[in-house]
Amino acid sequence: MGITSSQVSAVVANDDDAAAKPAYLEALTYVERLHRRLLDVIKDELDRIGCSEINSVQALLLFNIGDAEMTAGELRTRGHYLGSNVSYNLKKLVEAGYISHQRSRLDRRSVRVRLTDKGRAICKSIDELYNKHCRSVAEVGDISQEELRQINATLHKLERFWTDQIRYRL
Repeated sequence: MGITSSQVSAVVANDDDAAAKPAYLEALTYVERLHRRLLDVIKDELDRIGCSEINSVQALLLFNIGDAEMTAGELRTRGHYLGSNVSYNLKKLVEAGYISHQRSRLDRRSVRVRLTDKGRAICKSIDELYNKHCRSVAEVGDISQEELRQINATLHKLERFWTDQIRYRL
């Protein structure tokens, strides 16, 4: 008995899967490493400006709030933060005077947060850091705007793939 075309297709598919795995795992490593490196860059900037009372995750949270007023739930949705992580960091930022909070008039269970002047100063510093990066990423990093667009498109597809894995239990 000979090999059927479906058996050949299965072997080819398995070979393709095996060939894709190293590239997939390398991409996962880069995603994780890049996030940690971004936090290191932000920490370096905090040290440069003499801010030692907050960490890089909290500074990034301040940047993501920006001029908005929102709830912790909205922050989780918008920034993809873990729930307890957001609550803990918001509490610390309120205690340190970077964020003010007040209960919603409509839903007393909901707390809305916004940056104080102190929080806006950190947000501005991170924004200036990102502006500096935007001005130099092509020349120093040898990364073109088109390459950034391609990276973003690919990362968006990967995020959608992972979301579908969760949503549809694939």
